[in-house]
Parts: sequence; structure tokens; C-alpha cells
Amino acid sequence: MSDTSDSLKNGLTYADAGVDIDAGEMLVEHIKPLARSTARPGSEPSLGGFGALFDLKAAGFEDPLIVTTTDGVGTKLKIAIETGRHDGVGVDLVAMCVNDLLAQGAEPLLFLDYYATGKLEIDAARRVVAGIAEGCRQAGAALVGGETAEMPGMYSGGDYDLAGFSLGAVERGQALPWLDRQQAGDLIIGIGSSGPHSNGYSLIRKVVEKSGLSWADDAPFAKDRSLAQALMEPTRIYVKPVLPLMKAGLVKGAAHITGGGLIENPPRCIAEGLQAKFDWDAWPMPKVFQWLGEVGGISDHELRRTFNCGVGFILIVAPEDAEPVLAALLNVGEVAFVCGQLEAA
Repeated sequence: MSDTSDSLKNGLTYADAGVDIDAGEMLVEHIKPLARSTARPGSEPSLGGFGALFDLKAAGFEDPLIVTTTDGVGTKLKIAIETGRHDGVGVDLVAMCVNDLLAQGAEPLLFLDYYATGKLEIDAARRVVAGIAEGCRQAGAALVGGETAEMPGMYSGGDYDLAGFSLGAVERGQALPWLDRQQAGDLIIGIGSSGPHSNGYSLIRKVVEKSGLSWADDAPFAKDRSLAQALMEPTRIYVKPVLPLMKAGLVKGAAHITGGGLIENPPRCIAEGLQAKFDWDAWPMPKVFQWLGEVGGISDHELRRTFNCGVGFILIVAPEDAEPVLAALLNVGEVAFVCGQLEAA
């Protein structure tokens, strides 16, 4: 009897292996009000179940197609971890998924996240999830669940990684791009970015290393901001200003300018036999990209195929629709401009 009692008393626990179940439960309690703040028609976020339900009819759809996306934040997380600036990367995570949904003409409906770390630090995780909830509110998507994985040995120190999954819907026949309606002479409207968004950060970190600056130093390209503050600006979420234009039938195609920049992304929404011809002088290159190019010795072509260069999202519209589209975007505070047109390939 004593042998059994001693073995139970001295037995290992999950906490001994580095996984704190209590910390995980505490984080869930922090997340619940954040999830509730993202409630929308069709979904009432309530964490704790094994899955989430969504009522497409309650969301106003009649004959919808489901659209799904998944993405991460990339090595921008390294800067967040090194500087303790965890608040905006959750917005980045949502943006990278919902802007892709938007490029298909879909309305974001729900979002789930995956947070993996070696040792769960509740405050850092709470700040990340608060950013995710903010991104969901900006996109009109419900944060309906996620997964927090504490995996000692997989991640060191305060390292963590993020992945996101989003589901959207679009009425049958309305999904973009409308390839059969595109023609030479259609205009490309660019919508301004907030910076590098969440792409090219492996190269950005190389440039910062080459510059000799620390994250706390003043950003050479941004007044009254540290280098970390300027480079951690969250990704713009374009859903609310752009989706009404798509529903009104004013957009023939759209592209989210992510990895691959303005070289690789536009062809994904352009009909065969046509190509994008950009007017590279139509907008000023934001100072952050000028600085990256100068310090890193990066060619214009490499900048354009790595970064968004100030254009986070593009729309393809008929020439007669350009004026109302631009007016609608400018009226809600977007930076928008004609930056090119379609021509025969």
C-alpha cells in the first residue's frame, strides 16, 4: 500500500513536463469577452465547445458559395517577440486571411486562430488575441474559436507562432474575378497600404541588421516613431470599404497584394490574354520602402516583387466605373488612385 501511495505522490504531472493547464484555462477566461465582442448575424461566439455553428440564412445569404482561407504572420513575429510589441500581430493575422476572402468577392463570416508556444505567457497571449478580436471587428467576422498549444521543446524562450483560418461566403454568380467581363482598357485602382503589412519581413530584418540600427532607435523614415513602432504597423483590412462596391457590381477583379508584391499577385485575378500595365509614377513610393531600397541596395524590380510598395489591394474596374469607385473609397477615408490598366498580353 505504501509503495503505491509513494509512487502516486512522486508521479509526474503535465506541469512537470512544462505544460500549464491552469494557465490555459485562465487564458480562455480572458478570451471569452473578446470573442463576444465580435458577434455578428449568423453567429453568437461562445468558446468552450468542440465546434462552432454558423447560420448562413440569418446572415442574409440565399444561395451562397463558401470560401475559405488560411495564413500566418510570418517573421514579423520575430520583431514582436524581440520588442514585446504583441498588440498588432493579431490584426495582421486576421487581415492576411480576410483580405484574401475579399479578393474572391466574399464576405468574411467567421475566424479561428491557432497560437503555439513553448511556455504560455498569459499577458502576451491575451494581447495577441485582443488584436485578433480587433481585426475581426474591422472585418465584420465572428471570432468563434481557436487553439492554444503549449509545446515545450518545440519553441524556445518566449517564441510563439500564429496561424489563422477564415470562412466567408458569396452569392452564386458573384464570386470574383469576372474573367469573361474583363477587357483591355479596364482600369486598375490601387488602395493604399499602411506599410509592409505582413510580407517581406525576412528581408526587412536583414536590412535593419545591415543599417546598424536597433529596434528602439528612431525610424529614419517615420517622424516621432521608433523603428519597431513603424515596422510593426498592422496590416490594413479592406473589407468594409470595398465589399459594398463588389456587391454593387462595380468590380471585375481584385487582388490582395501580399508576398510576390505587385508583380506576382495581380495576374491571379486577370483573364488570360490580358496583363496589368502599372504606371509606377501614379503614386509616391512610401518612405519606408524607399529606405529599405536604399539601405539594402534593393532594385526596383525586387522591391515590387517582394513588397506592396504602398498598394495593399487593387481593383479592376470598367473605365466608366472608376470615378464612382474612387469617390466611394475617398469618402470613407481610403487612399485610392488609378495606378494602371489592362492591356493585351
